[in-house]
Amino acid sequence: MDLASSLSRPEITTQVTRGAARLLADLGYTPLAEVCLPNGRRADLMALSGKGELLIVEVKSSVEDYRVDRKWPEYAPYCDRFAFAVAPEFPQDLLPEGPGLLVCDGFGGAVLREAPTEALAGARRKALLIGFARLAALRSAGI
Repeated sequence: MDLASSLSRPEITTQVTRGAARLLADLGYTPLAEVCLPNGRRADLMALSGKGELLIVEVKSSVEDYRVDRKWPEYAPYCDRFAFAVAPEFPQDLLPEGPGLLVCDGFGGAVLREAPTEALAGARRKALLIGFARLAALRSAGI
């Protein structure tokens, strides 16, 4: 039985998000879920590499989710790299070829396409890194 037929859409989102976070951690990133961006959008996952590079991952739980949610291009000004994360059953040919592609389940995942790098400007990077660190500290403190 595949993930899509046995779980609801919110459950698929949870599983794919968990798997993507685990994959990112395995790749040396430190992920945070549900990060509010300066433009008012919310990234499903934002991850920080050991080099200070920021990656945003947009989780898509279904074809409908992808088709109705077209805000993902608005994430580009707030990351060095951008990728989609989907369940193994998701029809990958629907997704644009430019962003990275992660295929994930509740246990981990695989990088099917590396996210291209477009470096952030220094001042924006500094502001985002400070915001990322503050959010991580608040969550760690349970606030």
